[in-house]
Amino acid sequence: MVPVAVRVQKNPCTKSPNSHPANKRPFAGTPVCGWKLEKAARQCGALRIAGLDEVGRGPMFGPVVAAAVMLECGTRFRGLTDSKKLPEKMRVELDVEIRAKAVAWAIAAVDAETIDRINIRRASLLAMRLAVEQLSVAPDYLLIDGVDTIEWPCRQQSVIQGDGTSYSIAAASVLAKVYRDGLLVEFDRQYPGYGLASHKGYCSREHMEALARLGPTPLHRKNWSPVAQRMLDFGEEEVILEPLTL
Repeated sequence: MVPVAVRVQKNPCTKSPNSHPANKRPFAGTPVCGWKLEKAARQCGALRIAGLDEVGRGPMFGPVVAAAVMLECGTRFRGLTDSKKLPEKMRVELDVEIRAKAVAWAIAAVDAETIDRINIRRASLLAMRLAVEQLSVAPDYLLIDGVDTIEWPCRQQSVIQGDGTSYSIAAASVLAKVYRDGLLVEFDRQYPGYGLASHKGYCSREHMEALARLGPTPLHRKNWSPVAQRMLDFGEEEVILEPLTL
C-alpha cells in the first residue's frame, strides 16, 4: 500500500466517498484507534456502520481473508487496535470478545486460484464484498481500511491506516487475522515441510528454502514471482504437490 498524506475533514457529511480521514495525535504520525469515524458517520445519518479489513495480500501462499464487523458505538474492548500490532494471545482473546459483543460480523476468503486469475487487489475487494453480503444486519455505511471502496449500495469511506484508527475496522482486522492464521495452521498439517504455521505463507527465508526444496503446492499463488520461478525450475509436470491425507 502506498502511503498517502491525509487531512482530517471538518465536515464529514460533505466529503467524497473516497476521502481518507484519520484520527491522529497532534504532531504524531501514529493514528489513534477510537470511535471518531463512527461518530462522524452517525452525524451524517448512518445507523448501521460496518468496519471492513483484509489480511493476506502479501503472502505467496493461501487465501486472502476479509472480515466485516458492526459494533455498537462505545462498546469497550481493552487494547483493540490494528491486529498486526497485537501479540497472538491478545488477538485470540479479542476475537472471542468481538464475536460475542458485535451486532453482526462475517468472514470471507478468496482462494489462491482466484487471486491468480483476477489479481490480489480485486481478490481483496471481492473478499470484503462477500463478507458484507454475509452480515445478518445490512449496513448503511462502510468504513474500509485502505484506499479502495467496494461494489455495495451504501455510503462508504476508505481510510488509510484504518485498522489503527477505527474500532470497527480494527475489530474486522482481528477477526480476519485470527481466522487466516487458523487456516494456515491447518494447511501446515496438509503440506508439512513449508513452515506455514509459523510464517503464515509470507515470503520468509524458511518458506523460500522450502519452496526451492519441495516445489509449489496447489495453494501457492502461481503469479507470485518466487512461485513462478520454482514452477519453471521443477517443470510443469512436477508442480502440483498433493496434500497429505489426515
